[in-house]
Amino acid sequence: MIGEDMGPLRPTNLGPSVPARVVSSDLFRGGREIVILHHGQEYRLFITKADKLILTK
Repeated sequence: MIGEDMGPLRPTNLGPSVPARVVSSDLFRGGREIVILHHGQEYRLFITKADKLILTK
């Protein structure tokens, strides 16, 4: 998804002790599923019908 239409996402970074925060709508961009690449592995993050987030490998 990075590089499409809106360019790369830039999470807020407030320093080493505060985790970055990203608004889910910025990640999903109107969709219900995204693929996250982590150490060569694909993970799927999706929104359920009950509006919950599920991460699967």
